[in-house]
Amino acid sequence: MLDEPRSREQRRMDTLHRLANDVDCWVATAGESPYLIPLSFLWDAGTLLMSTPESSPTGRNLRARGTVRVGLGPTRDVVLIEGTVQVVTIAELPQAVGDAFAAKTGFDPRRLATPYLYFRILPRRIQAWREVNELPGRDLMREGRWLTATGSVLGVAMTEKEAAAQQAGAGPCGHH
Repeated sequence: MLDEPRSREQRRMDTLHRLANDVDCWVATAGESPYLIPLSFLWDAGTLLMSTPESSPTGRNLRARGTVRVGLGPTRDVVLIEGTVQVVTIAELPQAVGDAFAAKTGFDPRRLATPYLYFRILPRRIQAWREVNELPGRDLMREGRWLTATGSVLGVAMTEKEAAAQQAGAGPCGHH
C-alpha cells in the first residue's frame, strides 16, 4: 500500500533539503553520443555547481549544448532537474565558492594539473516523486519558477537559506 502523496510544498522542501545535503548526482548530456555520469555538486545561490575536465565528453557537451538533465536520489525518491549551463573558469570562480565546493564534495579541481571547468546549472524545471501516486503534480518548478500548491507560479528559485527561513516560519529575509 502506498503512503499518501506529499503536497507540492512538502516535495519542494524535501527537494531543497536534498539539494543542500546530497553530494552526488547523475548528469545527463547529449552531444555526438549521450553521456550519463556521476558528479559531485554544491547547491549555491539557487544553482548547482559542478566540475569536470574541460576536455571530457561531459565538459564538451555542457559547453556545446548549454542544457543538462540532473538526477538526484534513489529511483523511489527521485528529483529530476532540467537546467541551463553557465561555464565558469577556475579564474572566474570566487575563492569562497571554490572553497565551499571543495569542503562539501571532498574534491578540489583547482589543485589538479588536468584543466577543469566549473559548470553552474540554473534549474528551469524540477520534478520530484516517490511512487506512482505522486506522478500527478510532480512538477515543482517550471521556467525557473517554483510552483504553488495549485500549480501557479510562486516566484524565482529560492536559496537554501531562504527555504530554511521559510520552513522556520520566517519570511525570505529572515523576518516573521
